[in-house]
Amino acid sequence: MSETLLEVRNLKQYFPVKAGFGKRIPLKAVDDISLTVGRGETLGLVGESGCGKTTAGRSILRLYEPTAGEVIFDGEPVTAKNITHMRKRMQMVFQDPYSSLDPRMTVEDIIGEPLDVHHLCAGRGERRERVLELMSFVGLNAEHARRYAHEFSGGQRQRIGIARALAVDPQFIVCDEPVSALDVSIQAQVINMFEELQEKLGVAYLFIAHDLLVVHHISRRIAVMYLGKIVEIADADELNEHPVHPYTESLLSAVPIPDPDVTRARKRIILEGDVPSPLHRPSGCPFRTRCRCAVEQCAQECPALTDRGGGHQVACWVR
Repeated sequence: MSETLLEVRNLKQYFPVKAGFGKRIPLKAVDDISLTVGRGETLGLVGESGCGKTTAGRSILRLYEPTAGEVIFDGEPVTAKNITHMRKRMQMVFQDPYSSLDPRMTVEDIIGEPLDVHHLCAGRGERRERVLELMSFVGLNAEHARRYAHEFSGGQRQRIGIARALAVDPQFIVCDEPVSALDVSIQAQVINMFEELQEKLGVAYLFIAHDLLVVHHISRRIAVMYLGKIVEIADADELNEHPVHPYTESLLSAVPIPDPDVTRARKRIILEGDVPSPLHRPSGCPFRTRCRCAVEQCAQECPALTDRGGGHQVACWVR
C-alpha cells in the first residue's frame, strides 16, 4: 500500500471576473500547485489572507470545480462522476463555526445528516447511537443532542462541525482555519482534540491557517503559499529553523517569541508594499515586487519548486 494518501498535481482554480465592455479576465486564486499528503499525516498550509489557501482546500474536495489539474486520492482520480462516493472518504471542517451550522437543525440532525445522505445507518436507533458516539469523541454530552447551534459557544460549535466531518469515517479532512474564530484558550483545546482524533482514527489533515505557531505545533510538514503559488515545502522543524524562501523568512520573523532577549536580538523582516491583485499579477515570480533579493530573472520567469535536499522544496531563482 502506498504511503501517499492524497496527491494534487498542477491544480488551478481561476474565477472569471468582469472587466468592462463585456470582457472577462481570470482571477488566478490557485495557480498550478502540487502537493502530497501521507496516510495519517498533517500537512500545514500557511500564508497571508487572500493567498488562496481556502480555495485550494475547497478545490481539492471539488466544492469548487477546478479549472485544471488532477487530484488523486488513494490511487483513484477524484472526478465529478465519483465525487459523491469520495465524500465518504474526504471531508471538511469549515472556518466559521457560526455560519457553517444550520440554525434550524438540532445537533443530532446536524451530525446525523451525513449518515442519512450516505445511508450508513439501518434505523433511527442505530443512527442515534452513532451520533452519541461521535459527540463523545469530540467532548460533547448526550444531553446536547436536542439543542440548537445558537445555544453553544464557539468552541462547542466547532466540535459539532468536527463530529459532522467524522460521521462518515473519513480518511482525510481539510481543516480550513478551524481555530481562527476561537479564543486562544479554546484554540488549544480544539487543536489537542485534532491530535487525539488523529491518534485514535489515523485520519490525515490538510491544516490551513495563517498562524505559524499553531501550524508548526500540529503539522509534520508545512507548505507556504503566496498569491496562488506554493513557494516552499519542508518538514515543520526544518522550515522553522532553516527557511530558504525570502517570504518564509519574513513570515517567521513576525512570529512572537516569549523571550525578550531573543526578541530584541533578532531582526524583523518587514515587507514593503502591498500584496498584488491576483487579477493583475506581476510577471515571473509573484513575490518579486516585495522581495529584497529579486534579480532580473525573477521578472522573466516564474521559478518551479525544486528539491534542495531532504524533501525541502523551494521556488526561488536566488536562494
